[in-house]
Amino acid sequence: MSVWQQNYDPFGNEVVSTIVAAIPVVLLLGIIASGKLRIHLAALLAFVVALGVACGGFHMPLNSALGAAANGVGFGLFPIGWLILNLIFLYRMTVEKGWFDALRTSFSHIAPDKRIQLILVAFCFGAFFEGVAGFGAPVAVSAALLIQLGFEPVEACVLSLIANTAPVAFGSLGIPIITLSKVTGIEVMELSKMAGRQLTLFCFVVPSWIMVAHGGWRALRGVWPVTLVAGVSFGIVQLIISNKFGPEMVDIAGGLVAMICVVLLLKVWKPKDVEKPAEGHQKSGTVLKRAWLPWIILTVTIFIWSQPSTKAVLDGVFSRKIPVPAVHNAIVRTPPVVPVDAKPEEALYNLNLLSATGTGILLAAIISGLVMGFSPLGMLKRWLDTIVHVRFSLLTIAAMMALGFVTKYSGSDATLGLALAHTGWLYPFFGTLLGWLGVALTGSDTSSNVLFGSLQTITANQVGVSPVLMASANTVGGVMGKMIDAQSIVVASTAAQVYGRESAVLRRVIWHSLALAVLVGVLVFLQAYVWPFTLMVVK
Repeated sequence: MSVWQQNYDPFGNEVVSTIVAAIPVVLLLGIIASGKLRIHLAALLAFVVALGVACGGFHMPLNSALGAAANGVGFGLFPIGWLILNLIFLYRMTVEKGWFDALRTSFSHIAPDKRIQLILVAFCFGAFFEGVAGFGAPVAVSAALLIQLGFEPVEACVLSLIANTAPVAFGSLGIPIITLSKVTGIEVMELSKMAGRQLTLFCFVVPSWIMVAHGGWRALRGVWPVTLVAGVSFGIVQLIISNKFGPEMVDIAGGLVAMICVVLLLKVWKPKDVEKPAEGHQKSGTVLKRAWLPWIILTVTIFIWSQPSTKAVLDGVFSRKIPVPAVHNAIVRTPPVVPVDAKPEEALYNLNLLSATGTGILLAAIISGLVMGFSPLGMLKRWLDTIVHVRFSLLTIAAMMALGFVTKYSGSDATLGLALAHTGWLYPFFGTLLGWLGVALTGSDTSSNVLFGSLQTITANQVGVSPVLMASANTVGGVMGKMIDAQSIVVASTAAQVYGRESAVLRRVIWHSLALAVLVGVLVFLQAYVWPFTLMVVK
């Protein structure tokens, strides 16, 4: 089998090659922001352009490009689409039975102020859910909950996306950090410590940032003790666990502790100017407790499903790693993105039907459906209805992932990365933005780490800064790009039932994303060169 080598400057001019590489991404974001085209059509158009750039500009063999696209479509539908489908299925059943409305009333009892509910749902509960599930599930659940609490749908999407930043590097039981370790060869604990030290500062900031995005400085002045307690409690737990125990339980523990601390605060402090939430119906204590049951079942099921031992057992029953034709071991990345002796790229489609998080969510939905009084036939009908409901979202995600995989395997992503790598002593700042770009391109902090982790360490050694610092900067900078990647926006809009208004969401979140990414870049730059920030760097 012949092996194709990537060329990061196919036009013999770095500026031209970079511009060509950027065309699909700029086109996609531009169309989404303009709102001129439905997002699934925009994604399909951008994918076709990416295919043209890969084959015509970067000389990628057509069969390899089509294989990469098929791999992306498969990954978009399973596991990502599978997870979203079953999560929306559960959500729609709780809405039909009135249990979701009861959950809203429950939050009103816990925190009779809309702003405090925002922090509890989007930041605390969202962080906890990021720890056990990831892959867009926290954004979907948070957006749906916020709408039931009276938030306008687009605002619910925006606030959920902003909140889903600080926890992302440690999401899905620490998978982004663990994957980064495999790519770079740096110990997991070193990366966990460094990421924890960088993100802790932003844990303090994000709850207040969410509040300002919601209602300006006036809203923050009214509930600043809540944002302070939520951010500080989560940040301290994140710092301790990431530096003492590793990345796996950071978000789960941090989210739980933050929720408990906020609830305890509310027993001794109340805001003077209450921002009233949406009116909730009066319900008995039994009904309010029952409203939490589907989400407790979901959380417990996902937690069990996420354990390595559970996954090993389920994968032993059924799991297939399918080599992607014309892609698996058929493409080689070249220096300076990877070392000289780099092996060909693997491209294995992982068909883990039983151990996939989406399957755990489906099981939780079935159990919850039975508890709520649905018959098996009734649940099947509603599941099929849900497929129809999210069909365009699934198509969009599949097209987005096809674009991302073609970009990755053609090498055009690395061309964009190398453009930022040529910044000399400013590299700590721009290298952080490279992580942000990676997540914006791929929709995943894990994928961004696979994409640029090796490049970060190689360039760090060339520039003379810590490889641990820059590898960590890739994942920490990446979390700020999570809110503008098209996949996350589609997931949020689907859960909020505002599919077709993604342009409004993107226009509102992009400036928050850029500002936070720049702040992370400044922090990394200070850690690279300026005392006492240099003391934070893991040696």
